[in-house]
Amino acid sequence: MNESKRRRFRYTGRKTNEISFPLGGIGTGCIGLGGNGRLIDWEIFNRPNKGSFNGFSHFAIKAERDGTLLDARVLNGDLHPPYTSQLNGRAYGSFGFGPPRQTLAGMPHFRSVTFQGPFPIATLSFRDESFPGRVRLTAFNPFIPLNDRDSGIPAAFFEIEVRNPTDAPIDYTLAGTLANPLPERNVHRIFREGNATFLVLESDGVSPEETRYGNLTLATDAEEVSGQEYWYRGAWNDNLEVCWRDFTTPGRLVNRSYPPEEAGRDNHGTLAAHVTVPAGGRARVRFVISWSFPNCENYWKPNACECAREAGVSPTWRNYYATLWKDSRESAAYALSEWPRLFAETRRFRQALLASDLPAAALDAVTANLAVLKSPAVLRLEDGTFYGWEGCHPSAGCCEGSCTHVWNYAQALPFLFPKLERSMREADYRYNLRPDGGMPFRLQLPLGTPPSGFRTCADGQFGGVMKAYRDWKICGDTEWLRALWPAIKASIEFAWHPENPDRWDPDQTGVLWGRQHHTLDMELFGPNSWLTGFYLGALKAGAEIAEALGEPETAARYRALFAKGKAWADAHLFNGEYYHQRVDLTDRSIAERFDALNYWSEEHGELKYQVGEGCGIDQILAQWHADLYGLGELFDPAQARSALEAIFRHNFKKPIRDYYNPWRVFCVNDEAGLVICDYPEGRRKPRIPLTYAQETMHGFEYAAAILMILRGLVEEGLTVVDAVRERYDGEKRNPWNEIECGSNYARSMASYALLNAFSGFEFNLPAGHIGFRPLRLVDGRFRCFWSLDPAWGEVLFSPEGAEVRVLYGSLSLRSLGLSFVPASVEVAGQPVGFVVREGALHLGEPVTLNTRRWLRAKPR
Repeated sequence: MNESKRRRFRYTGRKTNEISFPLGGIGTGCIGLGGNGRLIDWEIFNRPNKGSFNGFSHFAIKAERDGTLLDARVLNGDLHPPYTSQLNGRAYGSFGFGPPRQTLAGMPHFRSVTFQGPFPIATLSFRDESFPGRVRLTAFNPFIPLNDRDSGIPAAFFEIEVRNPTDAPIDYTLAGTLANPLPERNVHRIFREGNATFLVLESDGVSPEETRYGNLTLATDAEEVSGQEYWYRGAWNDNLEVCWRDFTTPGRLVNRSYPPEEAGRDNHGTLAAHVTVPAGGRARVRFVISWSFPNCENYWKPNACECAREAGVSPTWRNYYATLWKDSRESAAYALSEWPRLFAETRRFRQALLASDLPAAALDAVTANLAVLKSPAVLRLEDGTFYGWEGCHPSAGCCEGSCTHVWNYAQALPFLFPKLERSMREADYRYNLRPDGGMPFRLQLPLGTPPSGFRTCADGQFGGVMKAYRDWKICGDTEWLRALWPAIKASIEFAWHPENPDRWDPDQTGVLWGRQHHTLDMELFGPNSWLTGFYLGALKAGAEIAEALGEPETAARYRALFAKGKAWADAHLFNGEYYHQRVDLTDRSIAERFDALNYWSEEHGELKYQVGEGCGIDQILAQWHADLYGLGELFDPAQARSALEAIFRHNFKKPIRDYYNPWRVFCVNDEAGLVICDYPEGRRKPRIPLTYAQETMHGFEYAAAILMILRGLVEEGLTVVDAVRERYDGEKRNPWNEIECGSNYARSMASYALLNAFSGFEFNLPAGHIGFRPLRLVDGRFRCFWSLDPAWGEVLFSPEGAEVRVLYGSLSLRSLGLSFVPASVEVAGQPVGFVVREGALHLGEPVTLNTRRWLRAKPR
């Protein structure tokens, strides 16, 4: 990683203010690691919990020599201003009372902290002239593409390294403290089992069937360990007072225990590891914080339990992780015993990712938004199904149901954890399909609850077809696709189904004409390139699927409809500069026809919330999908490029300070961004235009930017990407939490596609094909990470040729696409015959690549 990339991922001083780095598994919830080392945002209780502390949970270190204390500090850096606390909060503990005590700002801590955080591993370096040692904290949760089990451990992993810079040995104590957040009667146990010591926090007043039920564990595999099952119980601030006195007393901690009959609440426990470090030496200690809150319910809908019972399904379900580990002790033991492998495989992934030759801002965007997968925005249901919110409110999920029109944009999951992405397709087509082929865009929980009665959205429904096509090409499992095909087919043909109340395309023209719900939460009326583009993409993907499944007549019908619709859209929806919407804003009968008079403004004599002649950021969004999935042209290429140029010319605002925005503010002052819809001079702007028109929403920005890059507007696209990431600099916003409708917003995972765009990644595993055609080579060199269902690795281009490396899994190939025609191809040093046909190398026989068998192509 070059210096510009290192600087991009390094945060110091006030640049650590907003950091909360999520530590947790996929679908397990997480604990946030603050920029100063504080443990914050305890989101492990099956819902978001922003801004929370778990009591005084923390790590601390002390140094002794010859039985004398040299220094002791909590493993935190400075708390940065403001220090007035929040206006809302409990009496005697919020505004006017200083920072909450739980920040530990009043405890001795380190003067300097450097936070280095290329996801999924965070490294914090602590310095203080008063402390005789250099301390580094490494924190992570395993992130191993294709391995969803080990990437779903409900735990946070911490390794503390201390170096002794003095000329004599020092005895160091590294302690972890964990508060018990459980209701009712808290019970703590410390015990040694195997090579590890465990502090288990439970409650004996909650039934295992209740949703409140759970337990936490703090564990270490250090050899020398002391601990306190309980902190001192008293009044006022007695517990912290006594804790610090106990900790700063030279020697081991003396255990404190209370009998079960005296079990109370708001308790803490501590484990302390003891190491002697020689002069100039170093030592490392590992800790794991794990949790188990197995039981879930639909807390966001008051009538959910009743609906579930009426449907004959249980109103509660278990987290998937609870089917793998019976409690937090078991997951902690697994984490410690498998630590070397889990860290090595996580680090291998991160190293391959960071070695990718993408501009620093692009690589930042790719890595940062992977954090969504470790946030409370995602769940894994009892059968392993992946489920996602759009984002997170402070204490609840935001916008339920794996919303199809939002998750349309997210490209990280399908490539890194394809099985989980396919589970979304399976659940959607199984539980959301209506008899007429219409599909509500929000999956209801618990699974088996009847689908929502809300209308179908065009972008979500047709995007689902394109994603099913993508997922098939990623995994190569044609039988999986065949099982879904009847539902996919019905969802396509809903466009002209006689019972479609929104009359999308009743005459089978290949163009959407009726009422079209979409991701901006309103309806468009009449033809527009944005949603018709998704229809065209679904028709083209459907034709490819039908052909592969032995339905040539269906394929021909879809292709003919696609060709007709594409020709009409290119001829009638392009204004000479960009694509738009054809609608008579003054025609009241449009609203009447669809029983939508709430879209009519009597005062202005116009339809509301339409694009009209505006330049929309998503006007050819479907082409982004098509380019990424190998579906070809949905629009005229020259017109598409003109449209992208127009989006950058009109919608990119730098600075944004003089731009009017009545909507949510994601971009302020001298920041820059790409707005949702702009109305160039001379174009008619509706009196009440498209919803969110003036906002800068990051997933939209990424998709448009990546399509610009794919279509040759590389500098323009990178300018947009850089503008987004400059907003998330650690001081103004959290680099690992891009916001939209709440925190940890799923749409931002559109940024993953930057990898595929810059590498020119091709994939078609049903045909045994992958390919790489990089956009740019510097001195003939390019390197990039790639991932598909059976394997992941990296590709390297150099003047000596190209090499496809597998770093995990195995991959069978029959053909390979490269940006040059090689003189020879070899696998594991053995020559492989090939012929060049249709721009690809067709191998004489299938080859299998794995971690010991790489492919090398040498140039002529």
